[in-house]
Amino acid sequence: MTTRTSTPPPQSPLGRQLAAEIPGLEVRDTPEFLDAHSRDHTEDLQFLPDVVVLPANTSQVSAVLQWASQQRIPVTASGAWTGLSGGALPVKGGIGLSTKRLNRILKIDELHHQLVVQPGVIVQEMQEAVQEKGLFYAVDPASRGTCTIGGNLAENSGGPRAVKYGVTKDWVLNLEVVLADGTIIRTGADTLKNSTGYNVTQLMVGSEGTLGIITEATLKLLPWPRYNALLLVPFSQAADACAAVAGLFHDGNQPSALEFMERAAIELAMDFTGDRQLPLADDTAAHLLIEVDGFQEEDLMPQLERVAASLERFNPSEPLMAMDAAGKDQLWNLRRKVGEAVKAHSTYKEEDTVVPRGHLPALLEAVKKTGKAYGFESICYGHAGDGNLHVNILKGSLSDAIWDESLPEAIRTIFKEVVGLGGTISGEHGIGWVQKPYMNVRFSPAELALQRRIKDAFDPVHILNPDKILPEDAGNSRETA
Repeated sequence: MTTRTSTPPPQSPLGRQLAAEIPGLEVRDTPEFLDAHSRDHTEDLQFLPDVVVLPANTSQVSAVLQWASQQRIPVTASGAWTGLSGGALPVKGGIGLSTKRLNRILKIDELHHQLVVQPGVIVQEMQEAVQEKGLFYAVDPASRGTCTIGGNLAENSGGPRAVKYGVTKDWVLNLEVVLADGTIIRTGADTLKNSTGYNVTQLMVGSEGTLGIITEATLKLLPWPRYNALLLVPFSQAADACAAVAGLFHDGNQPSALEFMERAAIELAMDFTGDRQLPLADDTAAHLLIEVDGFQEEDLMPQLERVAASLERFNPSEPLMAMDAAGKDQLWNLRRKVGEAVKAHSTYKEEDTVVPRGHLPALLEAVKKTGKAYGFESICYGHAGDGNLHVNILKGSLSDAIWDESLPEAIRTIFKEVVGLGGTISGEHGIGWVQKPYMNVRFSPAELALQRRIKDAFDPVHILNPDKILPEDAGNSRETA
């Protein structure tokens, strides 16, 4: 028989007060626990909360927010700490609200192809649960084995299959949300169509916990396309790989995933995983990883043949095909490990740029040109089918002074190029803490002021995830390219 370790009583004045005000609420404030809730995967940033609460239900979330609003104490919600923009960092201290205990799959509705979940459910576990019923939830970020659906909702996460199936917002029908004053609302309806009032559901998705805290989500599902196959296509010129992306769609192809990886990205992933089995020719500069799917196995080969025919005019080298589970797992594992591999290789900053996919060659060229001008190396990879390029800027041998003083200017230069190409500064990682200084590259003063008014309407005392998304100088002039 195992004995459950009791939660130590809070020692800080704030912790003791919370525990007294909300009986039954789990409140933690040991140094070790606070440290564990002070950082995510965003660079090496750390901000300690004063106390962490782990509510077990929506009522406890409501009670926490009602009390915090009255006391003017910041509340920052967090899930699994896999974010890349600092969205869950408690930069103003206060209360960290963990969704760890809100981790139940409440309903899988096979008749209506719907799923009802709490925010602390791990995305991969959710996917596997519905697949057992022959259903499909397609959004699958690289961290799907650890990230939670609440974090995906907060950041409007994407992933490789967004090119065919969309990002998180495209799967959300209805949300239960606790507002800053503790009010509990439902934002939508459990229907596929809804033209009733303002679309508060979509406003909440991607708001990073700054407008309310999501405690339940109703998601739509699809029948599960059980069969898929992969092509790994090498190119001797990275620009050709980028140009091939728009060409594939122009020819009528609809891949279920379309990923771009520079040579350095796949080399680092191979070193990081210890998997050196993949053939890598000396003249290979980049790869496209292309997936097709279907409901019958015989659906796959005709799709692969059409893709291969479309690629021919972009000078590919011999592709590698994977149709068996082991081969597909090997290729996807390398792709999903690129981010961790870069992080292990060097101090870095990751930018989540996105442009119309026909402008991918110009975006890659602009990134490399900026790197030469400012003296940094970059490793680029991402969801090419969406025009989403993750730009990893490596510190390498750069001095701390250059890294701290010149790099923000270099990033701003890249973002101006992105906006000039019709793109934007974050495709799926959110704005959070690290990207908010660049919001005036994308938005005019009037546009930022409107967003500020939305924040004020939902959170008039500014306790919800303060100092995120909107820059303090929201009224300053918009920068132009």
